[in-house]
Amino acid sequence: MRKLMMLAAGAVGYVLGTRAGRDRYEEIKNMATKVKDDPRVQDRAQQAADIAREKAPVVKDKVTDAASSAAHKVKPSGSSSDLEDQLNPDSTALQDDPYPKGDLP
Repeated sequence: MRKLMMLAAGAVGYVLGTRAGRDRYEEIKNMATKVKDDPRVQDRAQQAADIAREKAPVVKDKVTDAASSAAHKVKPSGSSSDLEDQLNPDSTALQDDPYPKGDLP
């Protein structure tokens, strides 16, 4: 699969970067259309889509479980005063208006 993706990326790069002119572009475009319309390629694409549909619920469950597990590991946030206690006293986050005053240089 990686080889196919790399080959496709190379072909796209070649088409976009070629200086061979319109004739070569049309030749490559026609070849790509033939490959795309090939029944064997269509069959493989359908198989890939079917596998993706089949595995989607499993992947969804795994992602949901992982997100739930990660959410339980995160410490519940306390009140804002707890956070303020952890800040450096000189932090601009504690200021009512932390933005610079006057004209900027």
